[in-house]
Amino acid sequence: MNEYDSNRIFDLTKKINYEPTKDLNEANCYILNTCHIREKATDKVYHDIGRLKKNFRNKPKPIVLIAGCVAQAEGNILLKNEKYIDAVLGPQSYHQINKTILKLEKKKSPINITEFDVIEKFDSLNSLKNTDNKVSSFLTIQEGCDKFCKFCVVPYTRGAEYSRSMKELVLETNQLVENGAKEIILLGQNVNAYNFEKSKLSDLILEISKIKDLKRIRYTTSHPKDFTRDLIDAHKNCEKLMPLIHLPVQSGSNKILEAMNRKHTVEEYLEILKKLIKVKPEIKFSSDFIIGYPGETNEDFKNTVKLLNQVGFINSYSFMFSPRPGTPAFDLPRLDHAEAKNRLIEFQLIAEDIKNSYRKKLINKTVNVLFENKMKTGDRYFGRDEHFNSVIVESDDNLVGTIRNVKIINGNQNTLYGEITSNLKQTNCAA
Repeated sequence: MNEYDSNRIFDLTKKINYEPTKDLNEANCYILNTCHIREKATDKVYHDIGRLKKNFRNKPKPIVLIAGCVAQAEGNILLKNEKYIDAVLGPQSYHQINKTILKLEKKKSPINITEFDVIEKFDSLNSLKNTDNKVSSFLTIQEGCDKFCKFCVVPYTRGAEYSRSMKELVLETNQLVENGAKEIILLGQNVNAYNFEKSKLSDLILEISKIKDLKRIRYTTSHPKDFTRDLIDAHKNCEKLMPLIHLPVQSGSNKILEAMNRKHTVEEYLEILKKLIKVKPEIKFSSDFIIGYPGETNEDFKNTVKLLNQVGFINSYSFMFSPRPGTPAFDLPRLDHAEAKNRLIEFQLIAEDIKNSYRKKLINKTVNVLFENKMKTGDRYFGRDEHFNSVIVESDDNLVGTIRNVKIINGNQNTLYGEITSNLKQTNCAA
C-alpha cells in the first residue's frame, strides 16, 4: 500500500514540476513514506534523517517531509524531536503535498497535516492519471479498519474502513493496463471488506477481469471475518484470479485469538480454507503470525505450530509481539523477551522447512510465469508463477510482459530457476 501511495505522490508532485530521482544527493525535496505496524519504524525515520543530514552537511538542505502512518501517529513528536523535518503528512492527507511543498519553498514554520480526509484524498487523485507502468501494478481499493485487533495500530493511523467506487477503480485499472500492466494486485488493510453501494470484492474482481489485456488478478490483505461465500466462488469462476491467498491468522490458539479480538476461531479459519480448496484444489495459502503475544503459554505456542504444520503455508510471515503505543495491548504484561525470541526462532525454522519441502516438489514441474523485468546482469528475466514464487530464466527473447511455461530446474529458499518450454494460452473469466 505504501508503494502505491508513493507512486501517487510522484504523480501529484509532477504538477508542481518535481521529478523523482534515484540519487539521494540530488534531492531538492525528500519524502519518507512510513509504516507504523512495528516498533522499529520510528527508529528508521530518525536513522534516515541522520543519514540525510550527513549527506547534505555541505549543501543546501532539501525540503524534508515524513508521510504515512508514523507521521499520523507521532507527527508532533517527530517535529519536536527532529528540527530537520519540515512537515508531517498522514496517509489520508498526502493529496495536500503540493500545497505543503509550495509553502515550505517560502520557508514557513513546520507543518503538521494529519486529519482523516480519505474522501477528499481519493477525489483529488481520481482526476490525476496513474502513471505507474510496471507489469505487476498495485491498486488501493479500500483503506482503514473497523476490526480493532488489540495489537494493531491501523485503525488509529488509517481510520475507519473506506471503499472507493467501482467506477473509479475500473477506470484506474484500465489506465494501468494501458500503461503495460498485465497483473493487478488489489490492496486494502482489509481488502475483502471492500463494499461500495453493495458491490463487494468479488464483484470488482469479475468486473476488471473483463479487461482483455489484464492477465492476472490478486488481492491482499484479507481478514477471515470478511471471507464470504461470493469471494470463495470467485476463485472457482475466474481463471484470472491467482490461486494464492494471503490470509493472516495470527495465532493457532483460540484463547489468544480471543485475547487479540480477532473475531474468528481456528476452526472457522480452517473451514474457510477447506471451502477454498474444494472450489480450487491447486490453491495455496500464506499467513501472518504474532509470536509471544501477552498471555501466550507454551501450549498456545504449540497450537500455533500445529496449525502451521496442518495447513502447510507456502509462506509464513512471523514476528515477535511488538507493542504499539495507543493500542489496548500496549500496557499488557509481556512475555519474557528471551522466551518469546526462542519461540519465534523455533517457529521460523519449522516454517522454513515447510517452505523448502514445498519448493523441492516444484523441481522438474512446469509452472506458468508472468515476467516482470529484465535483470541487470546477462540475458536473465525475473517473473512470478501463479503462486507468487519468484522465478528466473535465461532467454535471448524479450520476455517482459509475457506469460510462459517454465520448467523448474533448481532453486533456493527465495528463488526458483527454470527454462522456457512454450508460450501460454490466454486465460478467461466466467462470471
